[in-house]
This record gives sequence, C-alpha cells and structure tokens, in this order.
Amino acid sequence: MISASLVKELRESTGAGMLDCKKALEATNGDIDAAVDWLREKGISKAAKKADRIAAEGVAAIVTEGNVAAIVEVNSETDFVAKNAEFTDMVNEIASVIIKNDANTVEEVLKLESSVGTIEDLIIAKTSKIGEKLSLRRFAKVVKNDNDNFGAYIHMGGKIAVLTVVENASEEVAKNISMHAAAMRPLYVRKSDVPAEVVEKEKEVQKEIAMNEGKPAEIAEKMVMGRIQKFFKEICLEEQPFVMDGDISVSTYAKNNGGSIKDMIRYEVGEGMEKREENFAEEVAKQMQGK
Repeated sequence: MISASLVKELRESTGAGMLDCKKALEATNGDIDAAVDWLREKGISKAAKKADRIAAEGVAAIVTEGNVAAIVEVNSETDFVAKNAEFTDMVNEIASVIIKNDANTVEEVLKLESSVGTIEDLIIAKTSKIGEKLSLRRFAKVVKNDNDNFGAYIHMGGKIAVLTVVENASEEVAKNISMHAAAMRPLYVRKSDVPAEVVEKEKEVQKEIAMNEGKPAEIAEKMVMGRIQKFFKEICLEEQPFVMDGDISVSTYAKNNGGSIKDMIRYEVGEGMEKREENFAEEVAKQMQGK
C-alpha cells in the first residue's frame, strides 16, 4: 500500500502528477529514488525542470456548446509554442472539459478528467513533450438563457479573447460588442460594477488635480463629478463610445438592436504577469551548456 505522504513527497520533488507518482511508486515497490528514475525514463519528470520558469505567453480561447461557454487562458514560455497545434488542441480540450463539469477554481479544474488522466496530467505530459512550462492561469464558465446570444471574439491568434452575453439581440451584435471590448479594454460592464473604493480613489485623484490647478474647493467638487463621468466612459463597456459609431455608446448600440449587455469577460494573455527578459542567444548558450 503506497501512502499518500510518499506520493506527495515524490510529486513535490519531481513536479509530476499525483497519478503518475502513484504509478511510479507502485512500479518500484515504494522506493522513492527508483520512482524518480522511473518517471525520468517515462519522460514525465522533465516538467519539474520547467517549474521555476516564467510562462507569460500563451493563448486565450473560447469554446461554446449550446447555452454554455468557457473562456480560458493557458500560458507558455514563448509565443512560438503558443502557435503549436498540439498546444492549442490542449487548450481547447481544457475549455471543453470545463464546459462539461462544475469547477470554481483552477485547482478544481486540474483535478477534472481529461483524455490522459486529469487536466493536471494532461498539462504535465504536454510540458514534457513540448519542453516549456505550461500552465492554466484562469478560466470562466458562462451559462446563458435561450433568448441570449454569446459574442465570442478572438484577436491576434489568441492574444486577446472576449466573451460577451447579450440579451434579445443577435449573435452578430454580441460579436461586434466583443470586438469593441477587445480594442477598447473596458474593465467593467456597467457603472454599478465599479467597486466603491475604485470610484473614491479616482475622486481623490481628480480633486487633488483640480486643487493643484488653483480651483476653489466648491468648483473642484463640481469638476470632480464631471471627470468621474469621463472616468466611467473610459472603463465601463456600456459607457464607452462604440468603435463602429462614435456618436453612440455601446449600450445604445445594443439597445438600438433590441438588446442589452448582460456580461463581458476579456482576457489578454500575460496581462499583469512578469515577462521573460532573457536574451535568446543567452538561452541557447545555457542549453548548450546543459543548464
């Protein structure tokens, strides 16, 4: 009987999946050193060498099935791998699995069944084969009603993915709104979605600016309210001028087509992550030196 603590120890030392670690220990009668060699021979523990690398490239993808959609971001180390068909097939499989299951966290997704064990096993297997650190960064699963339409838009081969849900309007309208969001980077759908602390912080900044301009306090207060409305137009999808017709807002565009915007999720690959600064020549030199 292989203990859970032994499996955990092997997993932490090799980076291999729980199932693979259990198989390795069973095959070697619980000898952890022999199990490490077993994993290396199978090409599974290669993934451990990639664990401390920066993976800030990759793709964002959307898969829809009927009234359910999943949007995911899966990272790789280089843009080259992000264009690899084997990598993109893995990304689409992860999204399809999310659609068919209930999961609230990345950790829960990693435990879901895939074509080769769990999703975690799938990622580790592809990491070993492709030779780069791969990781599921984030995901969202969205369920719509029959009178809603998804707007799924992928920009720059998966650098940006936007999923919208529009009520009582066509799929074309929903996609146009997603295209707008890809270009204009809204952070929220509507003003009521903006956290109070974000609004208060902006008010403080704008009041300070107005006071520094020499405006009296009562005038500064009025200026702040006007500038906050401008702030909403910058960060809220509904308030932004529509890219295809700058005379109307995005919400007016939806309304003119009989609909309203219910939801919007926008992923831009690597946003907020540390990027690789390594020189390519240095990377090649390291590989030649066996590092």
